[in-house]
Amino acid sequence: MRYVCAALIAALFGAGEVAWSYEEITVTDGGNLSGTISLEGQVPKPKGYNLTTLPDQFYCGRISDGRGWRILQPFQVGPAGQFRDVVVYLENIDKGKPFVEGSVPQIEAKDCLFVPFTTVVRDDQTVTVVNMDPVMHDIQAYETSHLGPRVLFNVPLAMNPAHPRNLKDRSDAGMYHKHMAGPPSKQLVNLSKGRRVFVMQCGFHAYMESWGLAVTNPYFAKTDEQGRFTMTDVPPGTYQLVIWHPYIRSRIEQTVTIGPKGTVEAHIAVPAPTGRLYANEVLDHAYVRYNVTEEAKRDIDPMIKKQSH
Repeated sequence: MRYVCAALIAALFGAGEVAWSYEEITVTDGGNLSGTISLEGQVPKPKGYNLTTLPDQFYCGRISDGRGWRILQPFQVGPAGQFRDVVVYLENIDKGKPFVEGSVPQIEAKDCLFVPFTTVVRDDQTVTVVNMDPVMHDIQAYETSHLGPRVLFNVPLAMNPAHPRNLKDRSDAGMYHKHMAGPPSKQLVNLSKGRRVFVMQCGFHAYMESWGLAVTNPYFAKTDEQGRFTMTDVPPGTYQLVIWHPYIRSRIEQTVTIGPKGTVEAHIAVPAPTGRLYANEVLDHAYVRYNVTEEAKRDIDPMIKKQSH
C-alpha cells in the first residue's frame, strides 16, 4: 500500500490543477496539435507477482514468464523509444468544442488483466467494468489526497454464468479460451475537489491494475503504437501541454501556442524514471525466496503467452 500511495501522489502531482468550469462552444477557427512522446533512457523494470501466492494460478498462469511470475509492465515503449498509451492533455482551456457524448469508458477484465491500463474520464462520469474471464474478480478503486487514500468503490465483478465453474485441472484451465462478458458493473467516478487520478485493482489478483485520469476539457489524447497523438479544433491560444503517466514522478509539460486554423507539432522526450518505482519487482532469485519446487514450477508453465522481463 505504501508504494501504491506514493505512486498515486506522484500521479496526482503530474496531473496538475483542476479548472473550475468548461463552456462548450462552436470553434470556427481552431487549430490542430499533434506530435510524439518518447521515453529517454532505460525502460524501468516491470512489476512481478508470484503466481504461487495468489488465487487462480492455473487460469491466470496461462500468461507468465515460465518461472511462476506474472509480469505487469506499466511502461509500454517501442524499439525506438516510442512511449505508448501515455495521456496528453491541454490545461487551462475554459471553453471550446463539446465533449463527445455517449462514450462511457469501459474497462475489461480479460486474461487476468484490466484493459486498458490507462483510461481518460470526465469527473462525475460513470465507468463500466466487465469481467470477460471464467474466474471471479473484485474491483477496488480509490483516489488519494493529503489526508490519505479514499475508496471510490469496492464491488465484486461477476463472471458470465455460461462459463464453466470447475476449471480446477490445469489442462482444462489452460485450454479454455472463451471470453464472455459478465454483468456490467457501472460505477460513478466522483473525485474529491482538486483530485484527478484514481487507480483500480483486483482484490484477488494483485497484478490486475488500471489507472484513470479525470479531465476538465475534451482536449486530450492517448499516444498510439508510434508514440503519436493528435488533437483537433483547439481554440487559438497558448496552453500547457501536459504528459501524464501514473509512474512518472515529475510533472512533464511544454508550452504550445496555436494560431487560428494553425497546425503545431510537439515532440517531447520524457526522462525515464530511475530507482525502485514499486514494491513488486521480479526477483533475480525468485524461488530462493518462495521455496517453490520444480514440480510446482511445471504446474505454472505459461500456455498462452510467455512473458519476458
